[in-house]
Amino acid sequence: MRGAGGVFMCNRTLVSFDWALKNILRDKANFDVLEGLLTALLQQEIKVISLLESEGNQQSESDKFNRIDIVVEDENKQIMAIEIQNNRETHYLERLLYGTSKIIVDHVKIGERYEKVRKVISISILYFLLGEGEDDYIYHGKTEFYGLHTRKKLELHHRKQDAITGKIITAKKNIFPEYYLIEVERFQDIISNDIDEWIYFLKNSEIKPNFKAKNIQQAKEKLDLLKMEPEKRKAYEKFLMDRASEKDVIETARVEG
Repeated sequence: MRGAGGVFMCNRTLVSFDWALKNILRDKANFDVLEGLLTALLQQEIKVISLLESEGNQQSESDKFNRIDIVVEDENKQIMAIEIQNNRETHYLERLLYGTSKIIVDHVKIGERYEKVRKVISISILYFLLGEGEDDYIYHGKTEFYGLHTRKKLELHHRKQDAITGKIITAKKNIFPEYYLIEVERFQDIISNDIDEWIYFLKNSEIKPNFKAKNIQQAKEKLDLLKMEPEKRKAYEKFLMDRASEKDVIETARVEG
């Protein structure tokens, strides 16, 4: 039997990351697992401070915006939305844009100045192939401005004068959303750096003893299936059965279509 992400259950020793994200990693005591993954991906030290609530972060399955698995805030007030997508979806990129835009709007109160706009980093963990012909497994997209004639990148001033107060303020770095697309199925299980160790885990639900990425061994301890309480383990097994049934339905519809 195959579980979430296409992993054979006979080799699975850790709970799948998608289930953990909804049921285990929301606990502040387990933020270190998220910090390890984010630090490896963004290549900077990330300290998760809180779990943010927004319409995209609700747990109700009937919520229209319930497509973002978790939204967190780091110590620099930066927002990171982590989403796991198991099945190909029409207009996925359009929905991704809508989701990040909704988060930005949710966290600016009516009447606040635009300087309160928060930077959002969207991280999609995809268990399907979004594009065709690519040979990479991590893609990064962001907004930058280039001269139409010179093709040179527009460098924003680091300091500017506020038009209303006259105070000198430090301009923020690129405030536009950034997107990371991780196509797990393209990963060839070749470990070259810290993020590869995490993607190996995302793909295989396994963490090797020699993995050295930040907090990855803590993840191994906290997501060990055999150490789960019987009630949670039963809920997890039901989740896997439901996921397998869902995949069968989708595959049948695809074949019949």
